[in-house]
Amino acid sequence: MDDALGQVVPILAATLRLATPLILAALAGLFAERSGVVDVGLEGKMLAGAFAAAATAAVTGSAWLGLVAAVVASSALALLHGLACVTLRGSQVVSGMAINVLASGLTATLALAWFRQGGQTPALPASARFPALSLPGFDVAVIGGHTAPVYIALLLVPAASFVLWRTRFGLRLRAAGEAPGAVDAAGVPVVRLRYGGVMIAGVLCGISGAAISTAQGAAFATDMTAGRGFIALAALILANWRPGGVLLTCLLFGLLDAVAIRLQGVMVPGLGVAFPVQAVQALPYVLTVILLAGFVGRATPPRAAGLPYVKER
Repeated sequence: MDDALGQVVPILAATLRLATPLILAALAGLFAERSGVVDVGLEGKMLAGAFAAAATAAVTGSAWLGLVAAVVASSALALLHGLACVTLRGSQVVSGMAINVLASGLTATLALAWFRQGGQTPALPASARFPALSLPGFDVAVIGGHTAPVYIALLLVPAASFVLWRTRFGLRLRAAGEAPGAVDAAGVPVVRLRYGGVMIAGVLCGISGAAISTAQGAAFATDMTAGRGFIALAALILANWRPGGVLLTCLLFGLLDAVAIRLQGVMVPGLGVAFPVQAVQALPYVLTVILLAGFVGRATPPRAAGLPYVKER
């Protein structure tokens, strides 16, 4: 019994850590898409946040300053997305993909130009990373001993639910993604609401990127987000655009990641060979495709998501 518990508890603790960037990114997509703006640029904003956090922490020695820089960098890309999609009424999917490409190239180029380490930032000392926190009453193996971004992500799930379903701002934001014409007729600016959703997404993506490079990792590496933004989008669809579902689906993907890491180097019973590393690493992505193929037809996105709003005269 103790041996089984000793195997399960580290996996559950790792699940929470690995799910944190996904939770934050999926909540970012939730706010953007509930306002009516499809955001496939989560990956790019996370990557920009990861680079800004690691670069700032490397220079200043402060993970919290790195977090601020991550939010600023990600929000700048979010503002660019809002300008292209809300103000200029361009294709939201094309704009999001352009942000992903821009962030991938720009972060690698800046890292190479500033630090001369092959597109990476210097390794961060422990003092420049988020330390594990000891919270009174939560010093248990799974919940206790995590970094600040983990607890921020967990607190933001009920906060997002409250804001979207219990506040006037949340009601109007959701209405902008369902019936923007009705919102406009009520005298509420749809453009302002959609910019609000997009900018909230930028802030959350920045925190997600900072969690990857200064909490889970100890430096920035080229394309280190490794598709997490797209997995977060998949989690958002599987969750049917609801915060509680986002938490559960992201924890599922985090569990797959934790199991995949645990299986590396483990021998397959009866065969005498180790689990293939490539197959283990691909497991979360394969399951993403399988779940989307079986579920996406039953998901109900906001009715006006992806549709530019043109004010009636």
